[in-house]
Amino acid sequence: MSSKPIYKRVLLKASGEALMGDQGFGIDVAVADRIASDIAEARAMGVEVGVVVGGGNIFRGLSKAAEGMDRANADYMGMLATIMNALAMQGALEKIGVDTRVQSAVPMATIAEPYIRRRALRHLEKGRVVIFAAGVGAPFFTTDSGAALRAAEMGCDALLKGTSVDGVYTADPKKDPTATRYETLT
Repeated sequence: MSSKPIYKRVLLKASGEALMGDQGFGIDVAVADRIASDIAEARAMGVEVGVVVGGGNIFRGLSKAAEGMDRANADYMGMLATIMNALAMQGALEKIGVDTRVQSAVPMATIAEPYIRRRALRHLEKGRVVIFAAGVGAPFFTTDSGAALRAAEMGCDALLKGTSVDGVYTADPKKDPTATRYETLT
C-alpha cells in the first residue's frame, strides 16, 4: 500500500443492497463493519471521506406496499431508508473510533444535522467522515444523482461507487440477462 494517497478527498456511494450482504433485506452488521473498516483505512492515510448510502436494502423490501402509491411519496419513503442506513454506517464507523457526522437533505434535527455545504466541508477538513443522507431532499432523483451532486459540491477528487454489480454494463444485469459487461471505458 502506498504511503501517499492518490486522492485527497473522495465520496463513496455505497448501495443499500451492498449493506444487506447475502440477506434478502436489511443491514448485515458484518458488511457494515467491513465497509467502515475500509473507510477508516482511507482516513488513516489522510483521505477526506464523504459517504452516500442508498436505501434499496430497506425500501425495496417495502416496494409492494408502495405499488400504486404516488411516486413522490414513494421517493420520500426511500429517502427515509437512506437515513436509516446512514445511521447504521455512523454506528459502524464510530464503534471503531472514526468521527462522523450525518447530514440530511430532509430536516431531522433530532438525529442528523441539516445538509449545509460549508459545514460539511469544515467537517471533512477536520478529519470527520460526513455521511450524506436523504439524497438531494427531492423526489425523482436517485441516490446516485445525490452522490454526484455532493461530490461536486465537496470538491472531491473522485466519486467511488460500491454496488452489488461487478462493473459497468450495457443494462442492469440483474434485470436484463443479455446485458454485456464493458471490459474498458474511455
